[in-house]
Amino acid sequence: MVLADVAGSWVGTNGFRLMPTDPLVESPATLTVATAAGGHLTTVAYSWAHPDDGPQDGLVLIAAGESPGSLVAWWGDSWHQQPSTMALTGTADGTAPVTLTGEYGGGWAWRIVFETVEPGRLRMRMDNVVPDGQTEPAGPYPVMVTDLRPA
Repeated sequence: MVLADVAGSWVGTNGFRLMPTDPLVESPATLTVATAAGGHLTTVAYSWAHPDDGPQDGLVLIAAGESPGSLVAWWGDSWHQQPSTMALTGTADGTAPVTLTGEYGGGWAWRIVFETVEPGRLRMRMDNVVPDGQTEPAGPYPVMVTDLRPA
């Protein structure tokens, strides 16, 4: 199972910003990592609050890809995508960190990282990856940083 080492319920805070120069605005957050389909799928369900639009939630569904160590995933969030989901790919050895990436047009990409930052601490980070040649500085910047501890 992907993320087996962090399965269970987590609570903490989520920092959100839209633009790279904006400060991260914190809100309470929850996250639950579970298995489905006999251990063939991993679900990551989370909740957070947008500073203006209120409570939000999302789900990442992760499965093994075709080649060993590869992952495929689908991500949906009540604020970030309306109404569709995003397909992501990545690699992992079954434990955190897990990095998933999906492109959404013109070289722009979205990256979701699950990582243990220290024992008993989990972080979910969502980065917007700006392509070269845009008005913003190129490269990734964190849009959401969710720091969690076991519930």
